[in-house]
Amino acid sequence: MFYSGKLLWIVSLYLSTLLSLTNCYTITVDAHAEECFFENVEADTKIGLTFEIAEGGFLDIDVKITGPNGEVIYRGDRETSGMYTFSATTSGRYTYCFSNQMSTMTPKVVMFNLEVGDAPNKNTGEKEEEANHNKLEDMIKELSTTLKTVKHEQEYMQVRDRIHREINESTNSRVVMWSIFEASVLLVMTLGQVYYLKRFFEVQRVV
Repeated sequence: MFYSGKLLWIVSLYLSTLLSLTNCYTITVDAHAEECFFENVEADTKIGLTFEIAEGGFLDIDVKITGPNGEVIYRGDRETSGMYTFSATTSGRYTYCFSNQMSTMTPKVVMFNLEVGDAPNKNTGEKEEEANHNKLEDMIKELSTTLKTVKHEQEYMQVRDRIHREINESTNSRVVMWSIFEASVLLVMTLGQVYYLKRFFEVQRVV
């Protein structure tokens, strides 16, 4: 009974960690603008950034991640989507920015997730006590990682579905407009030919 209660506590702890450390956002970056966010993390903590452009222009944006000392950890130009994971080398503030400065007038809608892993456990006195639960914790970590992956895939599938639907509707509207234009041109040409032939035969009778 005690083991079952402790197991339930560990599962609840990891699930709460999953919900609290996985931040999902949707932002709009205006033309010639840059939106930046930051996260304070400890050294040796894993950080993962996943993003995708949902709307706007050619669905591209510039991405940059910088460390506490101002060093550039990752830079991507005109990216549509991406996933980047790294381990914090030093403790401090890590900044990630989405730049739309290359766009002249079109804002971009960015959907992104920031995942911050657990800080390393520096208390060595509890290592022996937790040694028997390492396997269980590994299984729970794997479960939480799988849940996060499924959650992200569902969100991105919704974004892709909306993007493809908008592309299909836009293509359909252009096809309809082009068909109307072609029909109008054919109608004008037909009327012009009828009028020309009518005038031609009228002139032949007068002569």
